[in-house]
Amino acid sequence: MTETAEITIWLKAWAAGDRAALDRLMPVLYAEMHRLARRHMKHEQAGNSLQATVLINEAYLKLVNVGEVDWKDRAHFFAVSAQVMRRILVDAARTRSAAKRGGQARKIAHSSAVNFDEIADGSSRRAEEVIAVDNALAALAQLDARKAQVIEMRFFGGLSVEETAEVLGVSPQTVMRDWKLARAWLMRELPK
Repeated sequence: MTETAEITIWLKAWAAGDRAALDRLMPVLYAEMHRLARRHMKHEQAGNSLQATVLINEAYLKLVNVGEVDWKDRAHFFAVSAQVMRRILVDAARTRSAAKRGGQARKIAHSSAVNFDEIADGSSRRAEEVIAVDNALAALAQLDARKAQVIEMRFFGGLSVEETAEVLGVSPQTVMRDWKLARAWLMRELPK
């Protein structure tokens, strides 16, 4: 049996109330979540109090206490993890931004360049950019929820094209098309 199949079985057992399944799952899921969190955190600004381990621990606590979820498979778990990590990262960014502004968050000035390619590739992670991406994603979700989910899963969750396609029930080609269109829309919407 593949690791992916085992994870799916353990997730379903956990959802059915088997706490021992959670004990078997956590080392495997924790390692994967740590990889995703390190990807998000490696380009954070120096002095940022949110570290990869803290991000994972916060996400883990939220996921364990999420209640009854009908986990479909590993990809579904990481799609939900992407949403949780997004909320944690955005909340942390808003807190940092508010602290830098004397308690008042500000919008990005048009003179401050936001390059979505850099953000999506993880090479830039200023608080204002994370907040701007989150706000733009919320607007995109109103227009096209699936395209917003593709960005969320790939950017915040680190899911591959294939994993994203599996979660959404579409082809990898559709994910790539959505990814390109959503990125173009976001680049247009984000401050220049």
